[in-house]
Amino acid sequence: MGVSEYSDYPQEANNIVRIGDAMHVDLERIDMLKPDLVLAWKSGNHAGDIGMLEKFGIKVFVMEPAKLPDIPRLLRSIGKLAETSAAAEAMAGDFERKLESLRERYGRKRPINVFFEIWNEPLMTVNGAHMISDVLRICGGANTFATERMLTPVISAESLVAADPEVIISSVSQDGEWRHFEMLDAVRNHRVFFVQPDLLERQSPRILEGASEVCNWLDKVRQADN
Repeated sequence: MGVSEYSDYPQEANNIVRIGDAMHVDLERIDMLKPDLVLAWKSGNHAGDIGMLEKFGIKVFVMEPAKLPDIPRLLRSIGKLAETSAAAEAMAGDFERKLESLRERYGRKRPINVFFEIWNEPLMTVNGAHMISDVLRICGGANTFATERMLTPVISAESLVAADPEVIISSVSQDGEWRHFEMLDAVRNHRVFFVQPDLLERQSPRILEGASEVCNWLDKVRQADN
């Protein structure tokens, strides 16, 4: 068994052999481990590395979840491949029930314009095709930069000021960075919130924990406005 360099959940993952990251995988080490199955990230792992693993005779399942419903679908697929369908079905069903509950509770509420910060130097966000935008939608939020062409675009300070979002959600340590943006409505009204990056930037079942936080914050903003 092997995991990527940054796999740290659950805690037991820290004790498993590291085989690389999105930029580079140790093909020889993987071959030595003789896995029955390798899970690969389509837009993250190099196509050449995936091809080499297949040449070794290793079964590779390539994934690219883009929307929240992709997560339970992939859980079922992995469960079938790993012969753990019962456990996978239980987890997938639980995810779908929680997702529908969030959608029913928050999805029809007043839309709130949200800037989501994934990095600060340079200032980066996500566009409408990113799964984080899906999270915002089920919470009744609207991604300020949904129409950007790149999945994770760099945004100028001028563009952010012009957009003037109602809420800022950041997965970056704050360290007082927003004091330079006091002209923004979100900063003036203390509507800058932090979320642990692992809870929204990893396409796993835990993303609903981050979604619950986002939904709660947006609802508090609505209540304050009322």
